[in-house]
Amino acid sequence: MAYHRWAARALRKAIRFRGPATHAMTVFDRLTTLLDERQVAYAVLRHAPVYTSEEAARVRGTPLASGAKALLCKADARFVMFVLPGNRRLDGRKARKALAAKSLRFATRDEVGALTALAPGSIPPFGRLFGLATYCDESLAAHGRINFNAGDHAISVSLRFADYEAVEQPTRGRYAEDG
Repeated sequence: MAYHRWAARALRKAIRFRGPATHAMTVFDRLTTLLDERQVAYAVLRHAPVYTSEEAARVRGTPLASGAKALLCKADARFVMFVLPGNRRLDGRKARKALAAKSLRFATRDEVGALTALAPGSIPPFGRLFGLATYCDESLAAHGRINFNAGDHAISVSLRFADYEAVEQPTRGRYAEDG
């Protein structure tokens, strides 16, 4: 509920600033507005579209493990976001146990679109932008900076992990396969 009020205020603010002909804010706009409001330093990199964590790391010139991969899953009847390093896979058993869920599956492409209005692989690791609880694998904290697609396969954002954690406040735990 709080998210909807924040989004509405941000949209009204953007319309006042840019004029009445402005269309709804993109996910990238909402993300950068959130980071700016929290006075978080971040870098934006525009690049050729990438569709895998490996491609993203290569085009960014960053370690694969520093990529913050956002995965949307359905745990029992609710959707949640898991954030893992780009070089790790979700461990379903650990994730189910952490959520006390009987069932867990990845969201379908249609569900991802309905929840985020984005294509898989372009989702930033901020579940709050979509009204979703966020669960971050603690191994991502080992990296001083994290990198991720920001609502578009051709836009990446880099920021300090500590800033990400302060803004998003994800539930930290062990959700990735051992590797």
